[in-house]
Amino acid sequence: MGCGKTAVARILAAQLNREMVDLDERITELTGHTPAELISKEGEQPFRSIESAALVELLRSGFEGVVALGGGCWIQSTNRVLLAERDALTVWIDIPFEICWQRIETAQEVRPLAPTKQEARILFDRRRGIYELAGIRITSSNEAVEQIARQVELAIRSK
Repeated sequence: MGCGKTAVARILAAQLNREMVDLDERITELTGHTPAELISKEGEQPFRSIESAALVELLRSGFEGVVALGGGCWIQSTNRVLLAERDALTVWIDIPFEICWQRIETAQEVRPLAPTKQEARILFDRRRGIYELAGIRITSSNEAVEQIARQVELAIRSK
């Protein structure tokens, strides 16, 4: 949360001349509810099932663009397997917690899994080990999203 996944994905897709899909936006289109609403109403596990189904549908469609996954999507091993089966390049944008938290606070979005700084920190720390499984890691200390997207593009082209 707050690392800039969606903004970087949009820029990266334009740089690569590819379509971009934000999985959270896709879920909202499919269900009529935002991920935050679904988590608040149904709970995290039912939302994760919806999220995985949306990812399966996208991958089965033959999509070959850039996908911005929600922060918890990568945590699900079934989703990592799905992406690996499609030889998807995966990227972790590794940004310090304090920067992520500043962005979360200023965005004024409802974050049902991280409503407080303490809960966000716990989630951040718990997810880091799994994020390390991504194929590409981009470490940032607060560079502009354009710079991060350029770093991702360079890393992809060197693969």
